[in-house]
Amino acid sequence: MSQITPLLATLKRELKSRGLTYADVARALEVSESSIKRTFSASRLELGRLEQLCHTLDLEISDLVQKMLEQRNRITTLTEEQEREVVENPRLLLMAISVLNNWTFEEIMDTYLLDQHEAVQLLAALDRLKIIDLLPRNKLRVIVATDFRWLPNGPIQRFFQEQVQPEFMHSTFSGPGEVMLFRSGMLSRASNAIMSRKMERLLEEFSELHNEDAGMPLHERFGSSIMLAMRPWELGVFRHLRRDPGEKAF
Repeated sequence: MSQITPLLATLKRELKSRGLTYADVARALEVSESSIKRTFSASRLELGRLEQLCHTLDLEISDLVQKMLEQRNRITTLTEEQEREVVENPRLLLMAISVLNNWTFEEIMDTYLLDQHEAVQLLAALDRLKIIDLLPRNKLRVIVATDFRWLPNGPIQRFFQEQVQPEFMHSTFSGPGEVMLFRSGMLSRASNAIMSRKMERLLEEFSELHNEDAGMPLHERFGSSIMLAMRPWELGVFRHLRRDPGEKAF
């Protein structure tokens, strides 16, 4: 498995943590900003360029690899039982989503009607679940892996499908910042696989932007959701008109 993608992701996190932009890196390396952007979006990375990038962060390549490995040791999912614990307590679910969206304790308390003692107990539960490190003075650090996700068809995903998704779709998608695109066509299995990979990449870019914006003031960030879906599918009324509804399995 290629190590380039996780290495670049680790570099991006280091730049973010130090308040450095692509433009800052470009100036340090005396190259164009577009060149740096291409480096971070490419699937290949020359060793010399990697060494230059590490140098701008005062890191050895070995340091970067160590940080990458530390990230890999973080959890990427909860267990079924843990997800059930979270979803059965609406306040714990609220707290979990808030911290995963990089809210501070103060921002959570300023926004929601939570008693401070209760809020700390909720954070302690998330600490036990290894979603965050609860630090002194109610500071917190999210410690899940960057590719953390809810279990497919797990308790939280089912909750979203049953309660959140209908509310999300109850919209004309014509307001500011809203968009819905829909298109139907005929795809081969190979093309279906290509589109699936592109959708995964788009979700990765969404997560990258989420991480890049994490340091901005809360009033400049907005809860945003993206739903991508694709499946071999035929309208039910059409399928029922088939002589053999199961004659064409994907």
